[in-house]
Amino acid sequence: MHRTQLALLGLFLLVLPMAASGQAPADGLSELTKPHNYVLQRVSSYDRTGGNDDYRPLGPGETLTLLDQAGPGEVSHVWMTIASDEKFHLKKMVLRMYWDGETSPSVEAPVGDFFGLGLGDYFLYQSAPLSVGGDKALNSFFPMPFQKNARITLTNEGQRRAAAVYWNIDVRAYRSALPADTFYFHAQYRQATPNKAFPDNKINLDGKENYVWMEATGRGHFAGVTMSVVENQDGWWGEGDDMFFVDGEKLPSINGTGSEDYFLGAWDFAGKPFAYGLFGAPIVGAELEGGRWSVYRFHLDSPIPFTKSLRATIEHGHANDRGDNFYSVAYWYQSEPHGTFPVLPAVETRVPHVRPVPASQK
Repeated sequence: MHRTQLALLGLFLLVLPMAASGQAPADGLSELTKPHNYVLQRVSSYDRTGGNDDYRPLGPGETLTLLDQAGPGEVSHVWMTIASDEKFHLKKMVLRMYWDGETSPSVEAPVGDFFGLGLGDYFLYQSAPLSVGGDKALNSFFPMPFQKNARITLTNEGQRRAAAVYWNIDVRAYRSALPADTFYFHAQYRQATPNKAFPDNKINLDGKENYVWMEATGRGHFAGVTMSVVENQDGWWGEGDDMFFVDGEKLPSINGTGSEDYFLGAWDFAGKPFAYGLFGAPIVGAELEGGRWSVYRFHLDSPIPFTKSLRATIEHGHANDRGDNFYSVAYWYQSEPHGTFPVLPAVETRVPHVRPVPASQK
């Protein structure tokens, strides 16, 4: 078992006894009695003069390099917070991560979406790999190994200057190379604004018109997804089934029973928000036009393996009969090189707002 798999297993062991209060679990504390074979380093925005200006401004069109670190190593924790008075700056700033000198990022997403804030607003929630603390503290605990180099950037695609970006990134520096079969962390943003509705559909076996969370080629495993929804018409958005197509399958070998079921809720989430280690719906809206929802599911208990390819999808309504807005980030691990990512949608299209469904599609 290589280090990334061990780290994922460790995340799961931390989740098992986790109380809703966030109290540190006993299994995590027991790890403190064991020696570790890394040197912990921190890369941060601290004031190099010794003062208290521990941040960097970020103007429109500018890019900050948050991390540029030689390997072998592993990013174990990313914390950041942003001071900006631009509305929807969480959708307008883009987070990218590059491993081992690659030119195509393995992670590309609006910064808010990466941390589960796909509606462009801040809210508090706690899961095993991602959490948002008071007031605007963005945290990732996904293990991110690299053999030669890790580079993380933040780009401002908005119109206004961010007064301050603060960050702390913890890196485990290893003395020896990572195992050759180590999987690398990936995260991909997608959206449909709106999904194309097929109101007359009754049956969907092959997932042809499903919303796609991610498509990957190579060998790896799917670790989870965060998704946000803006309803473009009244009614329940979540009657769609999740469908996973492994290694080129024509029909999905994993087929769910409904959107809220995939996210491990039930009965339209019963109108109540919740957030647990592996699943949650921290934003539960009204089943009306303009209703806003945020949900997540992490497969740390049993990541979904693939040896050649994976296509992870979900219906938008039963048999894709609804045309709501979906915004998502899929998280997975795989060997490099990874497949080509879709072009990141233009900044103005990422800002969430209602797009009323034409009468012909209702």
